[in-house]
Amino acid sequence: GKPSHNQLDEEIKKKVMELVLDRYRDFGPTLATEKLVEIHKIKISDESVRKIMIAEGLWKHRRKRKLRVFQMRERRAFFGELIQIDGSDHAWFEERGPKCTLLVFIDDATGQLMELWFVPDETFFGYCEATRHYVERYGKPVAFYSDKHGIFRVNQPRPMGLSSGLTQFGRAMQELDIQIVCANTPQAKGRIERSFLTAQDRLVKHLRLAKVSTLEDANAFLEKE
Repeated sequence: GKPSHNQLDEEIKKKVMELVLDRYRDFGPTLATEKLVEIHKIKISDESVRKIMIAEGLWKHRRKRKLRVFQMRERRAFFGELIQIDGSDHAWFEERGPKCTLLVFIDDATGQLMELWFVPDETFFGYCEATRHYVERYGKPVAFYSDKHGIFRVNQPRPMGLSSGLTQFGRAMQELDIQIVCANTPQAKGRIERSFLTAQDRLVKHLRLAKVSTLEDANAFLEKE
């Protein structure tokens, strides 16, 4: 009949509940725990936060979904050999600002996020700007791995002799001796697709806490992080 030695103090529990309801109600338990420790200096386990959020009806156990199985593409052997690139159009600033696009560059060998850059739209100029940042930091990659967006591949048939078969971005990369490889399915670029899901959950909340609402402030925020 004795209470557990590991029982959460009622005052801490009440404080955590108030903060979660006020500021972190749409956060996942893990991210909410990180913010409670980082901002409010409350040392608590993510499991305790999960239980509090479940009790308040803010979190539900996720059902395991039946996943389709795809043949795994082997990672490249060396850093910089293949860089996955893509853009995600999303309400990154929620209601504080207009929708925009986050361009992401991920190293295929290591899975490391190499470049994040906010642009108004997924355009030739946006990718050129992000590519310049990448090359200035890490040098030229051997190849970029992209989807079949019109920026990377000519999707409309054209008469023979009237087109090189390269897009404007493709010609620019040819000048730099960087190959462009287009994936056949979204699943082939699973690493970067998963990074978008994570960013749309966590990065949106980080931007909210930092009160970021413009492209300029968002890119400055990324540079600091």
